[in-house]
Amino acid sequence: MRLPFGLTITRTKSTGDFITNTTGPLSPVGTSSGWWPVIKEGFAGAWQRSIVTPVEDAATHPTFWACLTLIAGDIAKCRPKLVFEEDGIRDEVDNPAYSPIIRRPNHYQNRIQFYEYWILSKLTRGNTYVLKERDNRGVVTAMYLLDPSRVRPMITPSGHVYYWLSQDFLSGLTDASLVVPAREMIHDRWNTLYHPLCGLSPVYACGATAGQALTIMNSATKLFRNGSQIGGVLTAPGQISAAVAQRIETHWKENFSGEKNIGAVPVLGDGLHFDRPPVMSAVDAQLIDQLKWDDEKICATLHVPPYMASVGALPSYNNVEALGQQYYGQCLQTHFESIELCLTEGLELKTGFSVEFDIEALDRMDSVQRMEVATKGVVGGILSPNEGRKRFNKKPVPGGNTVYLQRQNWPLEKLGSDMPQPTPPPAPQPQPEPSPIKAMLISERRASLVLDLSARMLRKWAA
Repeated sequence: MRLPFGLTITRTKSTGDFITNTTGPLSPVGTSSGWWPVIKEGFAGAWQRSIVTPVEDAATHPTFWACLTLIAGDIAKCRPKLVFEEDGIRDEVDNPAYSPIIRRPNHYQNRIQFYEYWILSKLTRGNTYVLKERDNRGVVTAMYLLDPSRVRPMITPSGHVYYWLSQDFLSGLTDASLVVPAREMIHDRWNTLYHPLCGLSPVYACGATAGQALTIMNSATKLFRNGSQIGGVLTAPGQISAAVAQRIETHWKENFSGEKNIGAVPVLGDGLHFDRPPVMSAVDAQLIDQLKWDDEKICATLHVPPYMASVGALPSYNNVEALGQQYYGQCLQTHFESIELCLTEGLELKTGFSVEFDIEALDRMDSVQRMEVATKGVVGGILSPNEGRKRFNKKPVPGGNTVYLQRQNWPLEKLGSDMPQPTPPPAPQPQPEPSPIKAMLISERRASLVLDLSARMLRKWAA
């Protein structure tokens, strides 16, 4: 297949990916050190003096190593899952086209190994490059993490992005060099200070700090290997020749210095005298404070709370949830969401599908917090009892799929105002109308009473 600018695309048998063999005008992106395993400007003027700091040297610093492995391990232990969103609700689903590659990305790495290397590559090189493998349907069936130092982004004059790849037999790249279009790669980058396609490692900011701390530790190691004894000056009362000085120096080093001769007692004659030069003590040099400062700056560049890397004391407030939320919000969240978005777009999932990490693994050992959340969710009508039981790997129970609430809970509009209202007087009860027979009897009685009263009045008048 022919492309503009003299590019051709063929399909390799080994990986099934579309590989581009190009003779067109592709140009590399930028000139920064994002791809290479060196820090070219560890301190001001280092580049002009050709002083570079290998990333591998910075990684030997204990605090830097602790931060790298902490972040990579915490992200890798969280299980990625395929979710489908409908009506604003995301549910975990299983799809034969997408679920297998999410469970196992390739033939030589499980998901924990895969995401550990993903994060370590991103933290140490600033970039993570993932090569896709497709089947005959064009569906991505495998993902291969590449060595960042053997990959370079390229762009055409029209702005199309390609990637130059060096040979990698583990990933099925058998040619000496290949160029692939951006749709066949997943590129997760961090700290794109100088170019949007070129990430930078935090080592770029803390390389000098790590190197300084390593220098201090190496000097201390040499001192203790020498039995905490520093060098000195051997002086003679008169003038000696260069040959004699060389002979005395060799004899002194062989018999009174080094690990094997710690504690040896020299015997001096002919007026020889051994003087120790003044040396700044560890207290005067504030080495402990300097090392602590270096550790704190390394943690700051990686956004790791110092106490999690055994730097400094644990915060005074004993709230595991608050500490975990701080660590997640300032350090892990950006990596989680970046990987989720890269996988969702890179695997070309259909609308509604996405990849999401199950971050509940971060507090798996905090049983008190997990129980409190599940209990409040069930009591508050957010979770069903079976959903709460599922969080603790318990089997469902009959009737547990229903959400319950207590009966005394009422809507606010039915509770009325919180001010007491006056009680209205009772309405008068209507008098029942008498039946016709009863009404006639009452009328006859009234007429009889009237006649009787009239007769008595006539008799009275007659008397």
